Amino acid sequence: MKYPVTLKIEYPGKSNKSTAFFRIVLIVPIIIISSLITSYAEALILAVALMILFREKYPKWWFDWNISITKFGYKIIAYGLLMRNEYPSTDDEQAVKVNIPYPNVKTDLNRWMPLVKWILIIPHIIVLTFIFIAVVICSVFAWFTILFTGRYPKEVFNFVEGFLRWSLRVNAYAFLLATDEYPPFSLKE
Repeated sequence: MKYPVTLKIEYPGKSNKSTAFFRIVLIVPIIIISSLITSYAEALILAVALMILFREKYPKWWFDWNISITKFGYKIIAYGLLMRNEYPSTDDEQAVKVNIPYPNVKTDLNRWMPLVKWILIIPHIIVLTFIFIAVVICSVFAWFTILFTGRYPKEVFNFVEGFLRWSLRVNAYAFLLATDEYPPFSLKE
């Protein structure tokens, strides 16, 4: 059975060598914007947990706000990890597809789960930390490969996409509180 939260990043084929070379500089303005917006979104996590716990509600506008911030964040991450060439857009649909269905709190979510989800994800955090180290090494390798060949290695792309997919599932489970289905320990779809 497929996990309800999905991430798909379109493989770019050719990568832009010049923007890849200066990517660390080009990403700074969008990271500043994201940091300012995200600080507000992080405060909503506790509010959503309390709404689910005491009122059994997840206001749709809060959900939409959190999902929009999440989508924007994954566009920035894909751009920063050289997986996409287009500059991250705050509102346009791009080649980073994030799908997180809106939950029916009364039927899909257990009102007490927000109290323990942060503990249940500890094994995921440990494993993802080690995989993140590999992702950083793979991204440096991809950077050199793009500079010399103009292409992001497909196998490395799939690995990094799998890591991002896994981290999105954990994020949707524990922080966005969009599902009670425990995320799989998997890089696959």
